[in-house]
Amino acid sequence: MKVAVLGAAGGIGQALALLLKVQLPAGSELSLYDIAPVTPGVAADVSHIPTAVKVQGFAGEDPTPALQGADVVLISAGVARKPGMDRSDLFNINAGIVRNLIEKVAVTCPKACVGIITNPVNTTVAIAAEVLKKAGVYDKRKLFGVTTLDIIRSETFVSELKNLEPTRTTVPVIGGHSGVTILPLLSQVQYAEWKEEEIAPLTKRIQNAGTEVVEAKAGGGSATLSMAQAAARFALSLVKALKGENVVECTYVEGDGKYARFFAQPVRLGKEGVEEILPLGPLSAFEQQALDAMLTTLRADIELGEKFVNQ
Repeated sequence: MKVAVLGAAGGIGQALALLLKVQLPAGSELSLYDIAPVTPGVAADVSHIPTAVKVQGFAGEDPTPALQGADVVLISAGVARKPGMDRSDLFNINAGIVRNLIEKVAVTCPKACVGIITNPVNTTVAIAAEVLKKAGVYDKRKLFGVTTLDIIRSETFVSELKNLEPTRTTVPVIGGHSGVTILPLLSQVQYAEWKEEEIAPLTKRIQNAGTEVVEAKAGGGSATLSMAQAAARFALSLVKALKGENVVECTYVEGDGKYARFFAQPVRLGKEGVEEILPLGPLSAFEQQALDAMLTTLRADIELGEKFVNQ
């Protein structure tokens, strides 16, 4: 498998490169690209780690050499959130970056599975889809918004609160990847008994966890290390699935459009990307209400991305 990371010199990209170098199956290739001239140096740095994963680094305006032969493309390029910014403030800068990179993906590796990390994910995934569609190569089974960060945060917070083993705690998170569109299905967590008054504050904490990090870094950045771990976890699941394993992950994809054109929910991954969109399962009254309330916001986020490409 060849995995390309676009935005590899950034805070997420460097940590992601490290995690993939250590965790990708033996014989894999890791291709690191960024506009920044330090990128070949990042590649040289991680290449000194003794694993059977070959690393190459590419810098400059054109990501084409990095994308050749890629099976999985992870896009983390763009600017990070600063204090006082919400994810929509990132839109004006990051939308153009994602569009330009996806145009190159469409030409160079149109059959690759693409994971979008660049925020605002609710919108940038729609941009990617429209660009691929214009190029005549869109396959909705192969485009993903990486929302795994919401899942790992949920697993951490729930296991701390309920004294559960973190590595064995699973929390499905549905909807989108910002604010009210993030909906952890706490009612579906095994071995957790909930008091009514615990649900709303914990849900809100999960939804606003990104801001927790932005504020704690005092203007020095946003979530990079936890995001890199989330992206690595998703990428490794995808690689397993492409090799024929049966894998289930929550991810933001184009499904049947029941809630919105793109929606994060559990999917079964396989050799062609998304093999099956899985049902949400039973929701509590709180969750159903939160789901209904988020849809206007989510649909508007998606529409913003579609318009950006098509106007």
